[in-house]
Amino acid sequence: MLDQVILEVPVGISNRHVHLTRQHIELLFGKGYQLTKLKDMKHVGQFAAQETVTIVGPKGIVENVRVMGPTRKETQVELSLTDSYRLGIKAPVRDSGQLEGTPGCALVGPKGVVGLSRGVIIAERHIHMSPADALETGLNDTDRVMVMAGDVRELCFHHVLVRVHPTFSLEMHLDTDEANAAMLKNGDLVRVIEKEPSSLHMVG
Repeated sequence: MLDQVILEVPVGISNRHVHLTRQHIELLFGKGYQLTKLKDMKHVGQFAAQETVTIVGPKGIVENVRVMGPTRKETQVELSLTDSYRLGIKAPVRDSGQLEGTPGCALVGPKGVVGLSRGVIIAERHIHMSPADALETGLNDTDRVMVMAGDVRELCFHHVLVRVHPTFSLEMHLDTDEANAAMLKNGDLVRVIEKEPSSLHMVG
């Protein structure tokens, strides 16, 4: 089983970041403020902004957290587990946008403060791919796969979520904790070795 590779996927390591609504951008940075693009991301229309905020939790703060664009319908804060310990926030592992029952935090910008009642998550590890990639591999949106990663500290990641969309480029997103555990860096290739039955995925 481990010798069979369905697909090789480059890694994109996701550091802590926030997605903001239009209202929250204005509260944090000023009325009518527009985000300033720092660099484009691989997925069409997505970019890292020059702006940063400070996250405040019950036990600590994390400064200089990157804002990502464009705006979202709901503000979302994505942390690693290490970050959540530092802040004192019990963030659950969730797919992006699945914010029901998640904890909140405070965000501090140069012009104001936003108190969130929810929206803090640890992003579920996942693979982005285009419809062409999905067709070639026989995978579908929301499938789960097994991925072998690393060399010196090889790890097997189970229950990796597949997300398919026309704007997506092929990439596996891991947070800094996951990438460090396997000694991975941006652009390293990991191997999708098996599609998992849906019954194997346990929702935590």
